[in-house]
Amino acid sequence: MKQLMMIGFGAMANEVRQHLPEDLVLRWVVVPARSVAHVQQLLPATVQVISDVEACQGQPDYVIEVAGQAAVKQHAAQVLGKGWRLGLISVGTLADADFLQQLLHIAQNSGGHLHVLAGAIAGIDGLAAAKEGGLEQVTYKGCKSPKSWRGSYAEQLIDLDQVTESTVFYTGTAREAALDFPANANVAATIALAGIGMDQTRVELSVDPHIQQNKHSIVATGRFGQMHIEMSGVPLASNPKTSTLAALSVIRACRNSVDAIQI
Repeated sequence: MKQLMMIGFGAMANEVRQHLPEDLVLRWVVVPARSVAHVQQLLPATVQVISDVEACQGQPDYVIEVAGQAAVKQHAAQVLGKGWRLGLISVGTLADADFLQQLLHIAQNSGGHLHVLAGAIAGIDGLAAAKEGGLEQVTYKGCKSPKSWRGSYAEQLIDLDQVTESTVFYTGTAREAALDFPANANVAATIALAGIGMDQTRVELSVDPHIQQNKHSIVATGRFGQMHIEMSGVPLASNPKTSTLAALSVIRACRNSVDAIQI
C-alpha cells in the first residue's frame, strides 16, 4: 500500500479523495495553520493534518498539489528538497521564471521529480511529442461563462453583467495570462510548458453568456503537421471555477503512481 500526501483540501481535493485508487491511501493533508483543526475533524484519525511539510511523520510515495499558486510557492521547494515526487495542478505558478529555475535546481540536486499534470485540457501528450520534432506556432483559446470568470482579472477588462455574445477580452502570451489569471489560466501554462514556451505561446480568452461549459482549443503547426484540438469541459458542481477534467487528471496521476502499466 502506497501513501499519499495532499496539499490543499478544497473542492478539487474532495473530488480526488473520493476516487483514489485502492492501492493508494491518504496519510497527510497540508493546509494553512488556521484550517488544521477544522480539516482534521473532516478526516479519519489516520490522516495527519499539518501546515508545514516538515511536520510530516513518515515519507509519502506521492504528493499532489490541489491548493493554488500560493500553496505551490510555500510548499513545493520543501517537497522536492526531500527527494519526493510532486504532481502539480496549479501550473500557472511556473510562469514565474525564477521560481521555476529554483524548483529545477532543487529537484536536480535532491532526486525529486516535478510532474506537470495536464489539468483541464486534452492533447498534451501529442503536443509534447510534436515538440520533439519542431513546433512552429501554438495558440490556446479559452472561453468560459461570465460566472466562471467572476473574481478574476476579467472583471477589470470587461463588464461581465453586460455581455450578450461571445467576446474576446484578453490576448497575450501564456506567461502573461498565467500571471494575470492565476486561478483560471493554468491551461495556458501547461500548453506552453509542453510546447514552445511561455513567451512564444499565444493566448486568447473570451466570455460567452450562452455557454455552461468551459471551452478550450489548441491550434499548433510544425514539422509534424497541424493539430487542432477542441473540447468543452464541465465545471465541478461544488466550484464553478474548477474543471472536472482537472480533478480527474489528478486522480489519473494518482493511479499512475501505483499502476504497473501507465498510459
